[in-house]
Amino acid sequence: MKSQRPVDLAREHGISAQSVRNYERDGVLPPAARTASGYRRYTQVHAAALRAFLALVPAHGHAVAGDVMRAVAGGDVDGALRLLDASHAQLLRDRETLDGVAAAARVLAAPLPPPVARAVPIGALAHRLGVKPATLRKWERAGILAPERDRASRQRVYGPADVRDAELAHLLRRGGYLLAHIAAVVRQVRAAGGPEALAGTLGTWRERLTARGRAMLTAAGLLDEYLRTVDGQ
Repeated sequence: MKSQRPVDLAREHGISAQSVRNYERDGVLPPAARTASGYRRYTQVHAAALRAFLALVPAHGHAVAGDVMRAVAGGDVDGALRLLDASHAQLLRDRETLDGVAAAARVLAAPLPPPVARAVPIGALAHRLGVKPATLRKWERAGILAPERDRASRQRVYGPADVRDAELAHLLRRGGYLLAHIAAVVRQVRAAGGPEALAGTLGTWRERLTARGRAMLTAAGLLDEYLRTVDGQ
């Protein structure tokens, strides 16, 4: 095989030669042979490994990409594929969550009561919603609410954002949504900055998932090419 220097591998991807050496150090690339004077000499196997790794990063994340490459280098191809299976399964779960949040966003278009001006105790919030305090505690255990505690009494107190989340949960509960689903929706509402802003984030979220799915396709092809190159040594 024709040998290459670190800079030769780096040039193709617009990275530094030191990055290539670091990838070898971290086990992402197979160990390189050395010249009599100690210089690294890389082969087409290393070039294929680098292409595969750099494609895996945007598809599966840096940590998973590194674990996949180290598993392959250790001869554990099944272990590498299992890591990719788990990442694909996570993408499917993310898509299902997005679909659920998008459906819930239509429910959240309904107007909410005026926001509260200050923190309220659990009894006042329960009265506002027409539920029992035990219901609010159940929502807390489900991850929907996260009230603070009063320093003196140690009782739960719900600030304006907590009250908004409780009202969203109440609305979705009346729509038949399960608590686990409601918790996911409320997390997205918090991240978006409110139910009004949520709709604007859904398109961007879907675009990110699509881009990740396509990156997985690209990475799969380059990883297969790397495996074929290894098999052909």
